[in-house]
Amino acid sequence: MPLKLFSFLASFIIILSGLNAQLPKVVSGRIERISDFNSQFVTPRNIDIWLPADYNPNKKYAVLYMNDGQMLFDSNLTWNKQEWLVDDIVSKLITSHKIIPCIVVGIWNGGKTRHSDYFPEKPYQSLSAIEKDSITAQLKQKARTETEFMPQSDNYLKFIVQELKPQIDAQYATYTDASHTFMAGSSMGGLISMYALCEYPTIFGGVACLSTHWPGVFATENNPIPQAFLNYLNLNFPKNTQSKIYFDYGDQTLDALYPPLQHKIDRVMQTKHISKDQWQTRFFKGSDHSEKSWSARLDIPLLFLLGKEHFRN
Repeated sequence: MPLKLFSFLASFIIILSGLNAQLPKVVSGRIERISDFNSQFVTPRNIDIWLPADYNPNKKYAVLYMNDGQMLFDSNLTWNKQEWLVDDIVSKLITSHKIIPCIVVGIWNGGKTRHSDYFPEKPYQSLSAIEKDSITAQLKQKARTETEFMPQSDNYLKFIVQELKPQIDAQYATYTDASHTFMAGSSMGGLISMYALCEYPTIFGGVACLSTHWPGVFATENNPIPQAFLNYLNLNFPKNTQSKIYFDYGDQTLDALYPPLQHKIDRVMQTKHISKDQWQTRFFKGSDHSEKSWSARLDIPLLFLLGKEHFRN
């Protein structure tokens, strides 16, 4: 299909979708939506694309893909009345010339499929059958699955890389290379961001993993999952690249599980002998597991990934 025709059809889809669903209200820029993105890899879901106020189709923009897209922009529309304040924070960083111009692609989670979409698949497959049965039992107890737990994260990443990214790059004025393409998320969204960088280092140049849910389930005792993630990251962190990875964590509510697990991840990262420009881990004492906490520190990973000083060559 010719690019111009593709772009016209994509615009038409966005216009139609706006008639059928309430868009988030933003303090700066604007939201365009693709409703119920039809994928061969994952269940249909909305895609909210945030464009800065001075978006110019004759310029080029970096792209930040963010998981749990329904939580990013408007607390009046979220289940817990909290939001990441993405439009506010990104706008201020762009207008103050602290980060390069970018657009944000908010990928809604799949609701019931969220845990399976975001759980890194290859580490899971390294577990024994008994360990997998135990995980299924724990996730059933927490209503995260109704049947045998089967991660679908490989398909989730295929959806982004093979379907969503090509459409975004065709419809919007984007840099398409890895050095201008990023992913961010929190909790399980942090796990899938880590997995995206390791699986597709030529697609994503950097990721931000806030309050990364290293337990995978909701307890740490006799839990083989963190070690499986650690082994995977040790073997698969991109070699001989300028890939960037940011981790952070708090110590309240669900984040209280994370400090000892993140310390182990940090020891693995130290063995990679990479520069501080490629890896950061931050601890936020007193921070809990919430959009309120993540929004309060979102500027830090954005500066790490998109800071103008990193693009002066």
